[in-house]
Amino acid sequence: MQNLTELPANATSQRSLSVIIKVCVAIPFFCIFLCCIAVMLHIFASHRQFLETSRYILFTYMLINDTLQLLSSVVLFLCVMGQVKFAIVYCVPLLFISTATFQNTPLILATMSLERYVAIFYPLQQPATWHSDRIWIIILSLWFISCIFPIIEYSIGELDLALDVLSTPVLCKPVVVTSSPIQKLFKAAINVLFFAVVAVIILFTYVRILLETRKLRQDRESVSKAMHTVLLHGFQLLLCMLAFTHPITETLIVLHANWLPEDIAFFNYFCFILIPRFLSPLIYGFRDQNLRGYIGKT
Repeated sequence: MQNLTELPANATSQRSLSVIIKVCVAIPFFCIFLCCIAVMLHIFASHRQFLETSRYILFTYMLINDTLQLLSSVVLFLCVMGQVKFAIVYCVPLLFISTATFQNTPLILATMSLERYVAIFYPLQQPATWHSDRIWIIILSLWFISCIFPIIEYSIGELDLALDVLSTPVLCKPVVVTSSPIQKLFKAAINVLFFAVVAVIILFTYVRILLETRKLRQDRESVSKAMHTVLLHGFQLLLCMLAFTHPITETLIVLHANWLPEDIAFFNYFCFILIPRFLSPLIYGFRDQNLRGYIGKT
């Protein structure tokens, strides 16, 4: 006769092994990412010429934003993997940072593309806001835009009355604070709006710079580099948009593989959140000749 007491033990053992494997996969990626980011930020802080160029200031801002995004998402991932529960009042800030930095990424990409556009078409008469000593105005504007929408999203929802915000422990997931249909609709609309507007901006700047490249006889190399930079921003945007493909991947996995829900969630997190954020700044950073030269000396 089969010993029924062995089933829960086996299930628990398999789940523990699965959690350990996921943590051992995700954490090294995050640590490598932090080391690379630390090297780049050290280079920027040590060489004043980087802090006097709008392009590098925006790139530094992107590095910091992606670091916050990955840090918050990894903390949430570890809490879910370890089934760590805490009050909603502590959960909301983590979810807010994760959401705001996620929405901030496409805005930064659009801004960096516009910065290349301004540098090419207005090299001697750049608007004052795009100067390195005033670029912080644009950065603060991006933060305001990316933060205001999560605040609205959280405000239009209604929490379960049975939950005490200050004391009831919950598993920190977005569904805790964004479970109502109107919140899901609002979030979907905002994400579509963000990425559509950014895609149009990147496409516009790429086409204009491409046309300018064909016109110019002199300084053609710098314009060509700007065109490739904008194209890279489009690739980065595509990487970010992969996060929205999780319903498709979940359906395909369910149809062709017998995976547990938590395994599907980890697959989507690793492939469409962790890896794109890991690759995005590194590709841009190591492509830059000036930055790559200093990295080689570090």
